[in-house]
Amino acid sequence: MARVFVYGTLKRGQPNYSRMLDAANGKAKLLASACTAQKHPLVIAGMYNVPFLLNVPGQGHRVKGEIYKVDEKMLKFLDEFESVPTMYQRTEVKLEVEEWVGEEEKEKMAPGSITEAFVYSTTSYEADWLSLRRYESYDSKGDHGLEYHVREARD
Repeated sequence: MARVFVYGTLKRGQPNYSRMLDAANGKAKLLASACTAQKHPLVIAGMYNVPFLLNVPGQGHRVKGEIYKVDEKMLKFLDEFESVPTMYQRTEVKLEVEEWVGEEEKEKMAPGSITEAFVYSTTSYEADWLSLRRYESYDSKGDHGLEYHVREARD
């Protein structure tokens, strides 16, 4: 089992969250809410208004998201879903736990604890993305006014 940090459309309440619940994709279990230990630029970009975590540590905000424990099947699904390695790259990131919700006592971490997980960030971005508004947390219905286009509705 691996840990994955999600910060965008795969979080609870977001357009692609159902993919985390779909047993056909593998197993995923929510462990905690967390934020990146370092600042990173989280931007909304491209013609479909996709959230991207730019792999530029030290810029932007400490990004909020969720840590999941996933099996190998889900990890492979997520790699494909995130178009690894062309659109996103799967790397490790240090995270600060905000609230632990996982059920297994042996894994439990106190708020403020530091852990690591895989994250889908990108080094494959347009130069002007570094000048876009940066977010601490992504919400597809947020006040940014940028409508996310689900894959099924794209041309």
